[in-house]
Amino acid sequence: MINANTESNPSYNIVAVIPAYNEERFIASVVLLSRQYASSVVVVDDGSTDHTAYLAEEAGAHVITIPHGGKAAALSAGFAYAQTLTPSAVVTLDGDAQHDPSDIPLIAAPVLDGTADVVVGSRFLNRQSHIPSWRQVGQHALTYATNVVSGVELTDSQSGFRAFSNHALANLRLRSDNLSVESEMQFEIRTHDLKVSEVGISVQYLDKMKRNPVRHGMQVLDTILGIISRRHPLLVFALPGVLLACIGLTTEWIVLRTIDARHVLLMGHAIYGAFLMLTGLVLTITGVILYSLESLVSRIRQEFGTNPIQATAPVGEAPIQGGAPL
Repeated sequence: MINANTESNPSYNIVAVIPAYNEERFIASVVLLSRQYASSVVVVDDGSTDHTAYLAEEAGAHVITIPHGGKAAALSAGFAYAQTLTPSAVVTLDGDAQHDPSDIPLIAAPVLDGTADVVVGSRFLNRQSHIPSWRQVGQHALTYATNVVSGVELTDSQSGFRAFSNHALANLRLRSDNLSVESEMQFEIRTHDLKVSEVGISVQYLDKMKRNPVRHGMQVLDTILGIISRRHPLLVFALPGVLLACIGLTTEWIVLRTIDARHVLLMGHAIYGAFLMLTGLVLTITGVILYSLESLVSRIRQEFGTNPIQATAPVGEAPIQGGAPL
C-alpha cells in the first residue's frame, strides 16, 4: 500500500482540489485536514456569497474565485490550476466535510502506482458508513442509470471523492452546468478508455441537504440523456426517425390499397401516415447532421491536440491573494 503522506514520501506531489459554494461552516477544517495528506490544497470558490474564500485562504489553501457556474466549472478551474503544479495525482473532495481527508492516501494510491487513471471513492464499499436510506435509494438508482448508458460499471457514480492521473486530466471534457458532473465523467472514462478503479471510503453528513433530491435526480437524468443524444445522434434521432417513416409509409400503403379495393379514402389514416413520414424524415436528417458535426468537432480536436481542461477553465494565472473581510 502506498502511503501518500507527502512528509514521508516527498516525491509524491498530491494536489487536493475542493470545489466550494457557501461552505464557510466547514471549509477551514477540511483544508487544514487535507494539508496533512496533500502537498497543495486548491479551493475553487464558485461565486460564494459568504466567507468561504477568506477562510479557505486563512487555512492555507490556494484560492481561485470564479463566477458561480456550477461544479463542473469549479472542477475545470481547479484542474487547470492543479496541472501547473506538476502533480503526481489530483484528488477531489467536497467542502462540506462529508469526506474524510485521511482517505486521500487511499484514493490516490492506485494513481500513484500506475494501476488507474481515475479512482472513485465508493460509499457503498465501506460498510461503516451510515448513509440515510432515502439517500441510498436515489444514489443506487442514478448509479444504475449511469452504468447502463455509459458502459462503465461503478458502485457509486455520484461520489465526488476521486483521484485523477495527469493522463485523465488531459482528456476530461466537462460540460455540465449542475451537480451531474460525476455522471458525465463516467462517459469520459469510456470515451477515452481510461483505467478506473474504486476504493471504499467513509462519509458523514453534518449538514442538511442544500438541494432538492428529486430535482438533483432529474438533472442527472437530463444530463445523461443529453450526453447520449450528443454522442450517439444516429441512435437517438436517426433510428427512431427511420422507424417512424417506415410506419408512415406502411400506413399510406394501406390507405392506397383501401382506395384501390373499396374506393374509400381513409382520411384519418392518410393524415396520420403523412405526419409520421414527415416527423421521421426530420428526425433522420437531424441525426445525420448532428453526427456529422460531432465527427467534425472530434477531428478538429484531434488535429489541434487541445487540452480540454486548459482550454475551457475560467481561471487566471495565479490564485487570489486576499479573501472577503469578515
